[in-house]
Amino acid sequence: MMYELYVGLRYTRTRRRDNFVSTISIISMVGIALSVAALIVVLSVVNGFQREFRERILAAAAHVQISGFDGWIADWPAVAAHALTVPGVTAAAPYVDAEGMLSSGAVSRGALLRGIRPELDREVVDLDHHITRGRLDDLTPGRYGAVLGSDLAGTLGVTVGDRVTLVAPQAEGGEVSPRLRDLEVVGIVSVGLYEFDSTLALMNMEDLAALENLGSRVTGVRLRLADPFMARAVARQLASDMPDALVTDWTRSHVNLFQAVQTSRTMLVIILALIVCVAAFNIVATLVMAVIDKEADIAILRTLGATPGAILRIFVVQGALIGIIGTAAGVALGVVLALNAQAVVSGIEALFGFHFLSPQVYQIGELPSELRGGDVGVTALVALVLSFAAAAYPSWRATRVRPAHVLRYE
Repeated sequence: MMYELYVGLRYTRTRRRDNFVSTISIISMVGIALSVAALIVVLSVVNGFQREFRERILAAAAHVQISGFDGWIADWPAVAAHALTVPGVTAAAPYVDAEGMLSSGAVSRGALLRGIRPELDREVVDLDHHITRGRLDDLTPGRYGAVLGSDLAGTLGVTVGDRVTLVAPQAEGGEVSPRLRDLEVVGIVSVGLYEFDSTLALMNMEDLAALENLGSRVTGVRLRLADPFMARAVARQLASDMPDALVTDWTRSHVNLFQAVQTSRTMLVIILALIVCVAAFNIVATLVMAVIDKEADIAILRTLGATPGAILRIFVVQGALIGIIGTAAGVALGVVLALNAQAVVSGIEALFGFHFLSPQVYQIGELPSELRGGDVGVTALVALVLSFAAAAYPSWRATRVRPAHVLRYE
């Protein structure tokens, strides 16, 4: 095997006589390297999007949410107490949801009003770490304060200490009339998702309930779990325990978003895998030309006693070397790019003067990346398997060279 390995390695290196074949070998290596790197980077970016969406959604959305079929829950303490008896549930907090319009000067924007009790709500969601100005504890009863999403506050042109006007619909005697209330901006929250930052306005639950004439009723109860990925199982158990309540979990409330990301991941993997196939099968063309170019050498080796199996292994070595070097280079390049994805994108944005990701479209303003060893391993394995498979036919063809026929014309 030693001379077969030596000859196979020698055929891959450049010599003046067969410089063209060696150049094609280098091009094949580069093609495999670029396709492998692209696949690793894309998978890492999609993983990063999934992670960011999950973390940012869970910063404002509860793991499980219980509400009434008629839109209200009258005895929320009993519902919360029962939910806390379910294994895996660690905290519960009531909330009130309403819709309204906030205006400041000549600017008006629709808003999702959410009434909370800060001391209970911080046990369910992690909004405190996303408050950029003010405090969540400033949402005290009777103050009629509001913590606005960063994009919503920017659109209205307000900051902490300013006042905005809430316009909310009120139904009386079968007619709907607007109800006005001045709110003091006591904080700014930036979750990092445009869906929340552009519409969310937090208020004290008692203040919002008074505005909506709810009395002691609430919209529902939000729950926090020890393991967010157990949300669906806990939701099913709560739904069976409370058939008169509507129970949803965070995976269902944002199912379209996660399905879109997963579908994009699947399609990108298929497309880029095809690119890896194309790059790997460049080896076929490279080795076919190498076999044609080396027919005289093959004939001489055969007359010296080399078996067809030895000839086969020589060209398998050559094809494998192309695949191994290309894959190794692609893995190295892909890992470096995946670990520095945001820096690369920032450089491109600075160079060409445009913003790569629009928060209004992609929900996230920067490019996230999460490199996973499993993705790197599978990508490298697939590239190597395809490279070895691509070397099979040209190597077999080399064994079919007839020494007498070739040497007759030498």
